[in-house]
Amino acid sequence: SKMFGTVVVGVGIAGLARIRDLMNPMPSSPSEHLKLFGFVSSRSFGNIDEAKQISLEDALRSKEIHAAFISTENRSHEETIRMFLEAGKHVLVEYPMALSARAAHELWEMAEQKDKILHVEHIELLTEEYKQLKKEVAGKDLVKGTLHFTGSVLDETKSGFPAFSGIARLTWLIDLFGDLTVTSATREKQKDKNYSRMTVHFQTANKKPLTWIEERGPGMRREKKINFCFTSGCLEEFPQAPRSSVGLFMQDQNLFAKKLLGQVSKEELAAEKWRILRCLDLAEVIQQHCEEPEKIYS
Repeated sequence: SKMFGTVVVGVGIAGLARIRDLMNPMPSSPSEHLKLFGFVSSRSFGNIDEAKQISLEDALRSKEIHAAFISTENRSHEETIRMFLEAGKHVLVEYPMALSARAAHELWEMAEQKDKILHVEHIELLTEEYKQLKKEVAGKDLVKGTLHFTGSVLDETKSGFPAFSGIARLTWLIDLFGDLTVTSATREKQKDKNYSRMTVHFQTANKKPLTWIEERGPGMRREKKINFCFTSGCLEEFPQAPRSSVGLFMQDQNLFAKKLLGQVSKEELAAEKWRILRCLDLAEVIQQHCEEPEKIYS
């Protein structure tokens, strides 16, 4: 049976979860076709559990490594993806894959030219909470809606503009309500308080209004609030969801392995590509709106 050698790049919280899941794949799951050869980090660790630290050069050169799991900070995703694609490796990367839409499109094209899988992790679509919400929303006619996220302060030099670092929320909205158009976007910043609030107004294909608020400040709890109103009534609380027996990173890893094994349909791959690139295109439009308020957009 086919085995794919893998390397994990970056050992923050996500990177450590990746190492753990690669070393303990779910029995009889696609992940059993992945074999961890080591990890790359700018810090010196030696070994983590049984995984050994290797240099970036060795990871890129090694004939035994077929795929890279990229778990570095957002600003270095683009460069790292490019290096591994150029070396002829498949890539799994944490969202957002890049901090500009142009870079994302270029990388995707490069992956297709080299016939490599470029998989962008979107664990927020795999949570039980979200799966229940999607079931709840399915088939209903939206009148208007708001998704409001709060969280602690991020270093934007590393994580990027909030429309990119918060792309998980944008992904929810696109996945729930289809294609969106940005009608306006503003951003309020209080530097002295380290506070930031981005407000984006969208229209659905049926011209219904949706609002996304991304708010961050010191000590703010990580929380999502929803208020989706349909012709049949409003949804203001997340539906109750069972706990999943399979961790989110493991679910994502299984999906990546299925792609490597050719077990994901062309239609699914195309739909996913459209969604990922569309969200990054919108993130860029939002950033432009927020940074150039004096311009009038048609």
